[in-house]
Amino acid sequence: MIKIDTAGARTFITDDLYKEGYDKALHAFKQVVDASGPGNNWLGWRRILKQPNDAELERISRHAEQIRDDADLFIVCGIGGSFTGAKAIIDALAPIFSHNGPEILYAGHHMGGKYLKQLLDYLKSPKSNGEPKSVYLNVISKSGSTLETALAFRAIRTWMHEFYGESAKDRIIATTGETGGVLNNIVDEEGYHKYVIPDDIGGRFSVLTPVGLLPVSVAGIDIQTLYYGAVSEYKTNENNPEKILEYATIRYILQKTGYALDVIGSFEPELAGFTGWTQQLLGESEGKEGKGLFPATAMFSTDLHSIGQMIQQGKRNMLEILFVVEKEISDLEISEASTNVDGLKYLEGKSYHDINHSAQEGTVQAHLEGGVPVIKIIIEKLNAQQIGEFIYFYELFTAVYVYMLEVNPFNQPGVENYKQAMYRLLGKK
Repeated sequence: MIKIDTAGARTFITDDLYKEGYDKALHAFKQVVDASGPGNNWLGWRRILKQPNDAELERISRHAEQIRDDADLFIVCGIGGSFTGAKAIIDALAPIFSHNGPEILYAGHHMGGKYLKQLLDYLKSPKSNGEPKSVYLNVISKSGSTLETALAFRAIRTWMHEFYGESAKDRIIATTGETGGVLNNIVDEEGYHKYVIPDDIGGRFSVLTPVGLLPVSVAGIDIQTLYYGAVSEYKTNENNPEKILEYATIRYILQKTGYALDVIGSFEPELAGFTGWTQQLLGESEGKEGKGLFPATAMFSTDLHSIGQMIQQGKRNMLEILFVVEKEISDLEISEASTNVDGLKYLEGKSYHDINHSAQEGTVQAHLEGGVPVIKIIIEKLNAQQIGEFIYFYELFTAVYVYMLEVNPFNQPGVENYKQAMYRLLGKK
C-alpha cells in the first residue's frame, strides 16, 4: 500500500483553508467515481482495473516470452505516454548493467538525426561472435501520425524489411487504436502483430494497457503482479480515498495561495523514470486555462549540487514531492580500511541505504526550515506490486486534483498548437 507523509507541508496551510480545499477534493473524487466530470469518456484506466482482462495479460506474457527467447534488441518506438511509463517501470525494476532478456532501446521520442543514424548503425553491427543481432520493434501510437514516432518507425522498419525480408512482419508489433489512423493502414498492408489501445484511455494514462505491458514483460518483469498491484490500490481508494484527498487538498491550497512550482524528486536513482512519468502525467493534465503548478523534476542527491541552492534559498514559490522507498534496495556497506586517510571511518559498517536515507532526511529538514513544503510519497519496497500501486495512485490523484481546478484532466489542446506551426513550416497541407 502506498503511504503519504504530509507533515512537512500541512503546517504551511491554515485549518480554514484546508477545510475549504478538502471539501473541493471530496467533490472532485466523486466526479471521478461517478464519471460526472468533464472528459468522463476517458476513464478507461479505471475500467480496466475494475474488470481485469486476464486473457490479455496472458497473451502479452506469452508473446513477450517468445520475443525474449529470440531477441537481442527490443526497440520501443513512441513518444510521451507511449514510452515514459514503460521506461519508468523498466528503469525501476530491471538490472542496471545487464539485460534480463533483450536490450531495451528507445526511438521515436525526439527528432535527433544523429541518434537515429547511430541506432540504425548499431542494429546493423554484428554481435561479438560475428552473428547478426536479432531485432524486434514495437511501435506505439494511437494515430500513427505523430511526427517523431512516424519518422523513426519508417526508418527502422525499412531497414528491418531490407534485412529480414518477409519475416520482418513477425518482428514488428504495432500498439495502436482499434480502427482508423495511419498506423492501422500500415498494419493492414504489412500484416504486423497488433495490440489495441482502448478508445477510452489517453496516452499518459495508458501504461497498464499493452502500451506499457508488452515492453515491460519483454524486459522480464512480472506484469500480472504489476497489474494486480494497481488493482489492489484501485480497491483501496474506492473504500478509503483519504490519502488522495489529503494530498490533493494540500497541493490545491498551495497553488491557490501563490505557489507555482512542484519539484518532483527522489533520492533513489531507480525512480528517475517515474519523476519523468509523473511530470508528463501532471503537466499535460493540469496545465490549462492559466492554471496548474509547473512540475519540475530533480534527482537527489545529485541535484542538491545544482538546483539545491535554488530550492533552499530561491523564491518561495515551490513545493517539493519526494518519492521514498522504505526498505533497502541494496545491502552494500562501507568497508573497513586500515587508516582514515579519506576521513570516512565514521561511516564504516553503515549501508548505502542508511547513508542515503540520512541525506534525504537532512535535506527534508533543511528545505522545511528554508520555507519549502515537503510531501513524501512512500513505497514500502521496490517491486512490481508496489510499482503497480504507485501507478494507479498517481493516475487517480491527477484526475482528482485537476477536477479541483475545474478543467478537463484528459485532453491536451495546447499540444496541437506546436504541431500546427511545425507542419506549416514543413509545408504540410
